[in-house]
Amino acid sequence: MRGPPGSIRSPSRAAHDALGNAPDGEPQPDWAAWVDYTELEIMTGRCWTELDRPLRAVPVLTRSLNRYSDDNARDKSLYLSWLAQAYLSAGDVEEAARHVGRAATLAHGVASQRPAQRLTPLITHLRPRAGIGAVRELLDRTVV
Repeated sequence: MRGPPGSIRSPSRAAHDALGNAPDGEPQPDWAAWVDYTELEIMTGRCWTELDRPLRAVPVLTRSLNRYSDDNARDKSLYLSWLAQAYLSAGDVEEAARHVGRAATLAHGVASQRPAQRLTPLITHLRPRAGIGAVRELLDRTVV
């Protein structure tokens, strides 16, 4: 997206601006009903994760998930799975295992299969590293 001449705005910057800069009397975009700045940061971090850019994903996801309530257990467990994936991409197996464990704890008892669908491949990927304490602990207490 283009901003002033000679500059390029990222889609996340354009979305951020759209949330806060709707002219008086004009409606905000439809997506603004369910997206706030925290959700926008989470989406940005998820995109960085999927683009295999963990050094960009981890700080954004960490910052936004620290503000995200555990009361939204299904969503937070899903979002933690992207943080765990980013840590795996960065080679930090212990942090990945820690976040998979936290996500599994939050997902326990939610009426959705999506968290398990995200966590199962991550656990499978961690399983060969069972000699690492954090992974062993995860495998001992997780039945995803």
